Amino acid sequence: MSWVGVVVIVGCAIVACVVYLLLYFEWERRQTKGMAYYGRSSSEREALKRRMALYSLPLMPLVRLLALLKPRRASMPTFSFDGVCGPPGVCSPAIFERAKQYRPRPEDVFVVTQMRCGTTWMQQLVYQIVTRGRGDFEPAGPSNLYAMSPWIDSRDSVSIDAAPVVGEKPTRIVKSHLPTSLCPFGEQAKYIYVARHPVSCFASIVDFVRTLGGPLTPPVATLADWYCSDRMYWLPWPRHVDGWWRWAEARENVIFVHFESMTRDFAAVRDQVAGFLGYSLSPDEKRRVDEKCSFRYMKEHEASFEMSPPTMFSVAGGTFLANGSESRNADVSPEIRERIVQYCRQAMREAAYPAARFYPDLRACASS
Repeated sequence: MSWVGVVVIVGCAIVACVVYLLLYFEWERRQTKGMAYYGRSSSEREALKRRMALYSLPLMPLVRLLALLKPRRASMPTFSFDGVCGPPGVCSPAIFERAKQYRPRPEDVFVVTQMRCGTTWMQQLVYQIVTRGRGDFEPAGPSNLYAMSPWIDSRDSVSIDAAPVVGEKPTRIVKSHLPTSLCPFGEQAKYIYVARHPVSCFASIVDFVRTLGGPLTPPVATLADWYCSDRMYWLPWPRHVDGWWRWAEARENVIFVHFESMTRDFAAVRDQVAGFLGYSLSPDEKRRVDEKCSFRYMKEHEASFEMSPPTMFSVAGGTFLANGSESRNADVSPEIRERIVQYCRQAMREAAYPAARFYPDLRACASS
């Protein structure tokens, strides 16, 4: 065979691979968008993930080669709406606008965090409190947390209008990462905000991005640049936390909880949230709530708590529930940890949020 024939064959093979890659991504998008994924039963979701792993297997060498040849991203992809950035594909300016215009209802309980700060854990806690520890996923209940709890600022869940109300006192559990500048406020709705140490938050974000992005994940230093900038999704940690602290201080229907408090004294947080929601739990109900909110239980039932639809990389063995530890900041290099701490100290010099009270290593922000 002449060299021309070899070139033609190789060229056709490359074109075929690229076409297959594009067709795969379009198929994956349709299969995993919103309730196309979360509306399936757990067995159907597992079957889909097996198909994704099989269909994407021939593409992995090409994707890894492209990752090696293509320059790494200078930053994370973003869009901007009213000064707040978000992740394209998962969210959009139209979705942010729709969320901002939503009129909260009395049965709405918003669970809000910056990303990777305990959102799913708090959603599960609220679900178990309002069902007195009897909240289940399949066969009696929804197939997944996100088939029941709408994520108002994303496409990846049941819609807020289709979401069921659950519990003894009809409750709609609404997830959001929105800052106070965009989050819709209602006097009769309730809001629970969870904050986490900014370095631990970053460590969990790195794991999350790697699980979804595989070899296409930007370097950690690039992620740190993004995290310590106004391009950070849903606003940088200092502005996000400070806005919600101000709301909690000024409004009786907003409470502020720390992830570290949940890990150190879960019973106290459980009782605080239960009281806020108007529930008095019996000892047996508290035991059931604690069991179903334990890391062990949630890890054993991880399919019920998928907070993001699968990708060709996550089906290869990724996990969204890492370890439930409050000390994730130990997983960050000293250089990046210090950079994030210094950034937060500077950014919070005029903040109302008393960072040093909860995170002593941020203390210098009061005197910088």
